[in-house]
Amino acid sequence: MKVKVISRSVDEFTRERSNDLQRVFRNFDPNLRPQEKSIEYVRGLNAAKLEKIFARPFVGAMEGHIDAVSCMAKNPNHLKGIFSGSMDGASIKFQMGSRSDILTGMLSVRHENQEPMSLNEVTDNFIRPTKEKYIRLWDIATRRTVCQFPGHQGAVQGLTSSIDGRVLVSCGTDCTVRLWKIPGATDESNDNSFKPIVFVSKNGFRDVDHKWEDNHFATAGTQVDIWDHNRSEPIRSFEWGQDTVISVRFNPGEPNILAATTSDRSITLYDLRLSSPLRKLIMKTKSNAIAWNPMEPMNFTAANEDCNCYSYDTRKLDEAKCVHKDHVSAVMDIDYSPTGREFVTGSYDRTIRIFPYNGGHSREIYHTKRMQRVFCTQFTCDGTYVVSGSDDTNLRLWKAKASEQLGVLLPRERKKHEYEEALINRFKHLPEINRVVRHRHVPKSIFKASALRRTVNETERKKEERRRAHSAPGSMKPIPMRKKRIIQEVE
Repeated sequence: MKVKVISRSVDEFTRERSNDLQRVFRNFDPNLRPQEKSIEYVRGLNAAKLEKIFARPFVGAMEGHIDAVSCMAKNPNHLKGIFSGSMDGASIKFQMGSRSDILTGMLSVRHENQEPMSLNEVTDNFIRPTKEKYIRLWDIATRRTVCQFPGHQGAVQGLTSSIDGRVLVSCGTDCTVRLWKIPGATDESNDNSFKPIVFVSKNGFRDVDHKWEDNHFATAGTQVDIWDHNRSEPIRSFEWGQDTVISVRFNPGEPNILAATTSDRSITLYDLRLSSPLRKLIMKTKSNAIAWNPMEPMNFTAANEDCNCYSYDTRKLDEAKCVHKDHVSAVMDIDYSPTGREFVTGSYDRTIRIFPYNGGHSREIYHTKRMQRVFCTQFTCDGTYVVSGSDDTNLRLWKAKASEQLGVLLPRERKKHEYEEALINRFKHLPEINRVVRHRHVPKSIFKASALRRTVNETERKKEERRRAHSAPGSMKPIPMRKKRIIQEVE
């Protein structure tokens, strides 16, 4: 006769220290837990609701500029650093006018290393040129200005930094490109002792981007110019048509490839090893910005004037890989997360949206009552935060995940968050959880504009269906949205 007994060693379930957790033995046989799926569904629903309760995406605002923030750039050598440039670049001259004009000048004019001018000073010295500090280096942790770079006499339109994080390149409407030495992460000096290297051109610039290797950078203006740090003239120029180049970006995987958007509604690819451009894609509306996917360098996404973003594969430009919808006004800027799994966009409709790289609709929308038209957006180097610059002179810091808990997490906390995220992802297609996850409160103007766009799109769809129904069979083939906005591809 055999008798089976449970035998356990005392050492297996005895705590080594009194502060250790008590070990619990569990049998994971699914037959012993017939209600496991329903229990996890309730846990997933509660986790989705708690995400909404703890969603506090706005971290803080960074003030200092006196005009709209027009461009930003990350500091690859300093995780907490970000550069910003604004449109307050012109030297100001006051002329004698009414008292309201003098009051306006008193509020807006500040001299280097001086306090704001009093009313008597403005009245007595009604003609006085001023120089403002236009480019700022911010410390995201403290949300304060580390140092300022004066020099531009017009709006700063483009900023970029070298890959080693030692040189900052800026360009603007004053027809100059300036190379600045970036201070160290511990330097907190406002003596403005940084003297730039200045390159002068005949025309103004719209954008600038640094190559992922070497000392070369590209500027966008009347044409695409390639510059060297040690040369005062462009070493190479590309031109296809007579229209202004709006933005330019180097490919992170193939450093000699760059893409540019032009005011003639085209997206052009260039290769520095060739003497002429590669290909041009002409769309129905112009693209304001372009960004390469850092993890899939063959793909890029363009921010378009028609409220949408279009992702393309450079090997097949005759149709878009994905159309990203949701904005109700022109998309002004775009930037990919370092992971390449999502990107952030800023729009003229005063909102910021975060899209998955392969999703047609945004997973998050950020807005505030005071934030105006968004001209530039950036992910931080670690992908944890999003920085936006808008028309109201402020930079704003947001969490990339609205409900993410800041600070150091204990291992048990991290495991709990991962478990809840897995539950939400498992049951996200069920109606109750899907409604909670997708719901967002948006401003009334955005809500009405979205409803109007849906009505317009539905009307156009019905009109096409009726026209196709009353035409000869096969004479009007349906055109998918991924091809509808493309006019032609030129090689």
